[in-house]
Parts: sequence; structure tokens; C-alpha cells
Amino acid sequence: MKKKSIAIDMDGVLADVEAHLIAYFERDFGITILREDIQGLTEEEAFYGREKVMSVLNSKDFFRTLPVIEDAVESLKLLQEEFEVYIVSAATEFPLSLNEKIEWLAEHFPFINWQNIVLCGSKSIINTDYLIDDHPKNLDFCMGKPIMFTAFHNAKKENYLRVNNWKEAVAVLKEAV
Repeated sequence: MKKKSIAIDMDGVLADVEAHLIAYFERDFGITILREDIQGLTEEEAFYGREKVMSVLNSKDFFRTLPVIEDAVESLKLLQEEFEVYIVSAATEFPLSLNEKIEWLAEHFPFINWQNIVLCGSKSIINTDYLIDDHPKNLDFCMGKPIMFTAFHNAKKENYLRVNNWKEAVAVLKEAV
């Protein structure tokens, strides 16, 4: 029997962009940002405007040095037992990120086959049974079942099935099999 498929976003779902941005702003700009203060804000609101955010996101090694979200590695190993797992990232907006993301995945998720990594511009082309993402703009076009992974910027969004961490994500998906 064919396994069901899952597309899993990288940034904000596997990689802790929020913690990394907070650390960058402290180090590079001397600005202290607390997680609890940015809940429900956009990236631009939370991180002092689009220009500052883009300068950080476009800096060398930003994506290569992202911390892994707790339980992500173990959870993907578990999910691979019952699902065809794809890593999907709308990476082409940040050209420096392409190689950095591939290297990051090779380091932290070496068990994900290169054929299951999709770096694209728009996730609207992705046709899997499930999509786990932190951005509603990607979930809106999901051809399968959308699952929202909690992040600071989506804290006030309520129109999707939400998971707050990887243990919840695995439980939801295991129930669906």
C-alpha cells in the first residue's frame, strides 16, 4: 500500500527562525526582543521593519546556523516509518539560503533523501496529503490537509488545525493513518 505524503516546511517548523532572529538582533543591533512580546505580530512588526529583517535574512550563514526545533529530528524519523516525508521550503526569495538549507538539512536530517527536498518559490505547486507550515499564505493553497505549526506570527490565526510542537504533530498524523 502506498504511504500517505507529508510536506514539511523548514523555517519556523524544523528550524527555529524566531530564536535565531532574536539572537541576531541582540548581537548585531543591541536590541533585546522577548518571545512573549512578539506573539501575534508580523516579522516586520516584531523585528523593527522589513529592511532590518531582510538584512538579517539575507546575511551569509543565517540559514546555515539555525537551531533545530525541539523534537523535530526524532519526530521526522518516526513519521518516515508511515509516511513519505518531503521537506519543502520557499527558498528562492533568499538566494544565499539555497545551499545553506541543503547543508543544514544534511547536517541535522541526513536520513531525508535529497529527492525528498523541494526548494521552490511558491508552495502552491505542492500536492501532498498533508502540509505542515507556519505561514497561512502557504496553507491557503494546500491541496491536502493543512496543519499550522505554531509560531509567533500566527498566534492569532484560527482557521487551521494547529499543532504547537512536534509531539502534537506526530500524534495528529499518527491518528490520521
